[in-house]
Amino acid sequence: MTELAGLDAYGVLTEPATLKLERLLPGPIERVWAYLTDSDLRRQWLASGEMAMDVGAPVELVWRNDELTDPPGSRPDGFSGEHRMISRITELDPPRRLAISWDGTGDVSFELEPRGEEVLLTLVHRRIAQRPMRLMIGAGWHAHLDILAARLSGREPEPFWDGWTRLRDEYDRRLPD
Repeated sequence: MTELAGLDAYGVLTEPATLKLERLLPGPIERVWAYLTDSDLRRQWLASGEMAMDVGAPVELVWRNDELTDPPGSRPDGFSGEHRMISRITELDPPRRLAISWDGTGDVSFELEPRGEEVLLTLVHRRIAQRPMRLMIGAGWHAHLDILAARLSGREPEPFWDGWTRLRDEYDRRLPD
């Protein structure tokens, strides 16, 4: 699990349909920003996809979660080897804030704040109306952020799908109905 120096690794609902997660990551801020915005770096922890640095610009995100870790773990039934989504940049303040639309399930913002040699990443995913989707998204963001923290720290992350499955069960216990 990610060492958070006092931060809870688990996402919390700040409103009924808003999930917030925080991670304290090795800096500097420009390095973390690159992992959010550069397709080659982002594909190592989340999804690939070129990103023009302009508000309103489209972004196609391409997930290949089986390629995030070696081994990938056991992919749950109902998930494919690749998932694509068209998003749009809605806010941009390099290297501190990036917000994008999230096809059908709200919007996501990433805020970066320097904390000495580390960077506090705050991720907020808004408008997740249905509980089953909140569980999937909570486990997904948590697992992806754990991989980001491992990559930035030079550690090998746990198998993605095994972590996601464990986290999905934990979010089922933690998030209210």
